[in-house]
Amino acid sequence: MNNLLLVLRFLSMVLLNSLSVFLIFYPLMNFHSVVAQNQTQNSSNSCLNEFKCGNIGNVSFPFSMNQSQPDCGLYTIDCDVTPNPTIHLGENVYSVLQKRLFDRFRVLDLRLHDLLAKNSCHSFDRSISFPSSPSISFGINERNLTLFRCNDSLDINRTMNDDHFRDYLNYSKCSGFNIYYKYPRREREGSLDAPEGYIPGNCSPIQLPITWGSLSNARNSNSLFDLITANFAIQWSLSDDCSKCFYGGGRCLTDNNNNFLCSTAVRRKSRRTLVAVISSIGGIAMLVLLLLYLRTKYSLIFWKTKGEDYRIVKAFLKNHGSLVSRKYSYSEVKKMTEYFKNKLGQGGYGSVYKGKLHNGSLVAVKVLKESKGRGEEFINEVASISRTSHINIVSLVGFCFEGQDRALIYDFMPNGSLEKFIFDAKSGTNRQLGWQTLYNISLGIARGLEYLHRGCNTRILHFDIKPHNILLDEDFCPKISDFGLAKLCNNKESIVSLLGARGTIGYIAPEIVCKNIGGVSHKSDVYSYGMMVLEMVGGRNNVDVVVDRTSEIYFPHWIYKQIEQKKELGLTDIVEEEDKELAEKMILVSLWCIQTDPSIRPSISMVVEMLQGELGCLQMPPKPFLYFSSVSDEDMPTTTHMV
Repeated sequence: MNNLLLVLRFLSMVLLNSLSVFLIFYPLMNFHSVVAQNQTQNSSNSCLNEFKCGNIGNVSFPFSMNQSQPDCGLYTIDCDVTPNPTIHLGENVYSVLQKRLFDRFRVLDLRLHDLLAKNSCHSFDRSISFPSSPSISFGINERNLTLFRCNDSLDINRTMNDDHFRDYLNYSKCSGFNIYYKYPRREREGSLDAPEGYIPGNCSPIQLPITWGSLSNARNSNSLFDLITANFAIQWSLSDDCSKCFYGGGRCLTDNNNNFLCSTAVRRKSRRTLVAVISSIGGIAMLVLLLLYLRTKYSLIFWKTKGEDYRIVKAFLKNHGSLVSRKYSYSEVKKMTEYFKNKLGQGGYGSVYKGKLHNGSLVAVKVLKESKGRGEEFINEVASISRTSHINIVSLVGFCFEGQDRALIYDFMPNGSLEKFIFDAKSGTNRQLGWQTLYNISLGIARGLEYLHRGCNTRILHFDIKPHNILLDEDFCPKISDFGLAKLCNNKESIVSLLGARGTIGYIAPEIVCKNIGGVSHKSDVYSYGMMVLEMVGGRNNVDVVVDRTSEIYFPHWIYKQIEQKKELGLTDIVEEEDKELAEKMILVSLWCIQTDPSIRPSISMVVEMLQGELGCLQMPPKPFLYFSSVSDEDMPTTTHMV
C-alpha cells in the first residue's frame, strides 16, 4: 500500500505541475483577445473589491471611487480631497478621519463642526440623519444627547416649558426658541431619558452626539456647545437582500417606489474566455480528480489534516479580510513574543504569550494549536469580536494565518483573568477583591453581554461565559474574551440551532444538553453568567469538594437555603452594611439567572436593571427544579471543556 501511495503522489505531482504550467502560459497566449474583450465591457463589470483611498487605507463596498466606477458602490467617496477623503450621505458632507474595522468610519460632520465652532444656534436645527435605503442602514456608533427645542413665541408656552423641564438646564440665548437638556450620567449609557409625561406640542427632541471626554470640560465651562461633538463614528449594515445580491455578482439598486432591486448584469468575466479555459483543461482536471480520489481513499487522514481546514479559513479571510485591523506574519508573531518567551496561560485552544508591538504597546498573543475544529473557532473568534466595540469586550489588534500557523492578537490585560481572583489556592486567601469591585465587575460583564445580545447589528451568543474568559485591565474593568464557541445570528432570531453541546461543564445551560427543557437562545448566556457570579460571591467553584460539610458542596443549593431560611450567609470580608447589600443583590440576581426553565430567566438587559436597582425591589426567585439535594463524590459534575 505504501508503494501504491508513493506512485499516486508522484503521478499527482507530475500532473499538477503540468496543469500549473498550462494555466500560466494559456492566459499569455490569449492576452490580446482578453484585453480586447474587456475594453468593450461596461465599467461596472470590473469593479474593484478594494481600492486605496487617501490616508485611510483600503476601502471597499458599499463605497466606490468618486471619479471612476461610480456604479460599483451605493455611495461614492472622494479620495482626492486633502487632508481626508469625504463622503456625501444625504444632505450632509462628512470628512473621513479614520477607517475602523470593515463597517465603520470615524468622521467629522463639516457643517456641524463649523456651527459648533461659532456657537451658532443653527447647531440645534435638526438631528443628524442618514439617507433611507432598502440596501443599507446607517447609525451613529456613539453616545447621543437628547435635547428638547421648544419654540417660545408665546409667554404661556415659556411658563409651561419651564415647569415641564424643571430639572433640566436651559439654554436661552437662541432667538425664537429655548433648549432644555441634562448632563448625562456616567453610569448610564445611551441617550438621555425623556421627561415624565407628554412632551409639549411646541417642543421637539433632537439627538446629537457627545463624547465622555468632553463632559468634564462642558461642566467647567457651563457651555452646551462644549458638550456636543461633530467628531463621531458611523456604522453601516447591509440588508440581507443587498448582501446576497452584491456578493453573488449583482448590483444593489432601488426602484421608483424605494423598493429593493437587484441587477445581475454586472461584474462577470468574458464567457468565451472562461469556456475556452474550461474546455482546454477539462481532460487534465479529470485525471487529477481521479488521482485525488484514489489518494483520498488510501490516505484520508493525511489529506484532511492540512486541506479542508486550511481552505475554509483562507476562504473566510478572503471574503472578510477587512474585518480585523492588521494581518501579521508568523515571523512577526515570534519577534513580538520574543520567540514565545513569556507564557501567560494555556488551554485546550493552545497557549497565550505576552508580547510587544513596534510602537511599544503590550499585547496578548493566543497561538492556536493544530487540532480538530481550530479552523471553525478561528473564524468564530475573528468574525465575532471584529464586529464589536465596547468597553467590556476585549479588543482584537490583529491576527496571523500562515498555513497551519495561526494566532490572535489582543490588547494586554495586566490583571489577567477573573479566575485567579476567585479561587486561586496559591493566593492564601479566599477573597482578594472587595465587594464593591466584585459588584462593578459583575455589572460590567452584564453590560458587555447586553451589548453582544442587543447592541450589535448581528446578535452574538457567546456560549462560554466563565471566570477564565473574563479578563481584567489595570483598573479591574472586565473584558469578555474567547469567542471561539460563539454563534452569530439574526437579531430577530429568538431560538438558535446547535449541532452539538458547546461550553464548559458547570456553566452550560441545561437546555443546551436537554432539548426538552427549552430552546437555546440568549438566555443560555444568562445561565452561564449567573453560575459565574455565584462563584464570585462564594469565592470558590460552585461544586467544591474542599468544604467541610456535604450540604455546602453545591453552593447554589446551599446559598438558596440560607436566604430562604433567613440565615447568615457566612461570606468573607463583609465589613459594612453596604457590602452585605451588594452580596445579597448579586446572589438574588444570580439565582434568577440560573433558573432551569429559560422562560423564567431574565434577559441580560433586565439583569443590568436589577443590579442597578434597589435590593428591596428584588423578589425571591423560585427554586430551580434541577438541583442537588445531596451531593456525593460520585455525583459531582466535572469541569471538562465541551466543544
